[in-house]
Amino acid sequence: MVGLGRENVPLARYLAARGARITGLDRQPPGDLPAAARDLAALGVRLEGGPGYLEVLASEDFDAVFLTPGMVKDAPEIQAARRRGAVITSQTNLFLHLCRAPVIGITGSSGKSTTTSLVGRILAGDGRRPVHVGGNIGRPLIEQVDDISPDAWVVLELSSFQLELVDRSPHVAVLLNLRPNHLDVHGSMAAYEAAKRRIFRFQRPDAGDVAVFSHDDPVVRAMAADAPARTVFFGTGEGIEHGAALRDGWVGLVDGPRWRPVLPAAEVPLPGAHNLLNVLAASAVAGICGVEPETVRAAVAGFEGLEHRLQVVGEMDGRRFVNDSIATAPDRAAAALTTFDEPVVWIAGGYDKGVPFDDLAALALRRPLRAVVLTGPAAGRIHEALERASQRLDLPVPPVHRAASFDEAVETAARLARPGDVVLLSPACASYDAFRDFVQRGRRFAELVQALAAASGS
Repeated sequence: MVGLGRENVPLARYLAARGARITGLDRQPPGDLPAAARDLAALGVRLEGGPGYLEVLASEDFDAVFLTPGMVKDAPEIQAARRRGAVITSQTNLFLHLCRAPVIGITGSSGKSTTTSLVGRILAGDGRRPVHVGGNIGRPLIEQVDDISPDAWVVLELSSFQLELVDRSPHVAVLLNLRPNHLDVHGSMAAYEAAKRRIFRFQRPDAGDVAVFSHDDPVVRAMAADAPARTVFFGTGEGIEHGAALRDGWVGLVDGPRWRPVLPAAEVPLPGAHNLLNVLAASAVAGICGVEPETVRAAVAGFEGLEHRLQVVGEMDGRRFVNDSIATAPDRAAAALTTFDEPVVWIAGGYDKGVPFDDLAALALRRPLRAVVLTGPAAGRIHEALERASQRLDLPVPPVHRAASFDEAVETAARLARPGDVVLLSPACASYDAFRDFVQRGRRFAELVQALAAASGS
């Protein structure tokens, strides 16, 4: 078991309880592991860590090697384990094989968590089956898999890392969108796309499987031609015959000539065109699952969104502070920038995943930006992309400020903003240069805003 983190620790407990002999490997020495990982030793798990922690894979025989998501799959030691006869797999793949209930899997470059949460809420509101939500959101469900009844629904958010090693697809597979992301790990856009394709690649038409694709995303729409099972679509344009569509300002379910309205788009409480697409995707899934439009409408109307996703965390002297720390890729930041008509002071930058920023820069120059505050290793590349877009489009670059730290970036943005402006944290980058994850980054942003408000007496 390589990597003793969020997925493999519960997997180790599950397997150990069933008599498996387990070796747990981690880059951290056993004494530095979190308590939950150290506690595995009491279950008979052999813990190995520190420099050279993978070497055991090349010198000992294992039946299976479970990799943590994000682990490079072609490391020499992993290749050696494969040559020695080990199956290279993952917790997600095992769950998909063991789960007796139909699984709804949701992936995409953005919108996964919101859509997964919304689908879970819709199905819970329907009330006809138990509902379990997990995967890349919430907690792994592997320890509950034996207790999940066949008449339940399981809704999983699935990242590209989780999909890389699966050889079974969910009963309902949803592909929201596809934009460059995680290229620092996947190595190429082709490899990233190949991972995403696995969500529908192993579906079976004889099992009644269904794949749901974005009709608005041309890359995703083209991928539907390769789906082995039935396909439906969601989107805002014309041409959708089965799925969910936007017609005359209404979200509705489409099944050939049959049109069932769900709710007016103006009543969707989540801001931004991207969230309208998330609602359409969730509605398409609801239609597949036999949920009535009234139930979908109630769930959508009462859905307040998730933390770190265009979340207003404070107002100060007429300036609104919005936490969109989930925007770890350029397309997420682009969606956030198009949400606001007010002048925006945009905080961007962070860990550089090697993705291009040119399209984002071109969009940003067309938005009402008061200023841009950049921080982290990717700051220089974002600034260069803005300069290239300015020359290409003959548009001015707004004032760009470089901050030496995240805290300085927030303080600078607050100082630059004027009454009526939005201070938007939408970094377009991962957080690993300064934070454990986007959650920690978003919470730090909220803390800083609260501190600034207290200092100003707001």
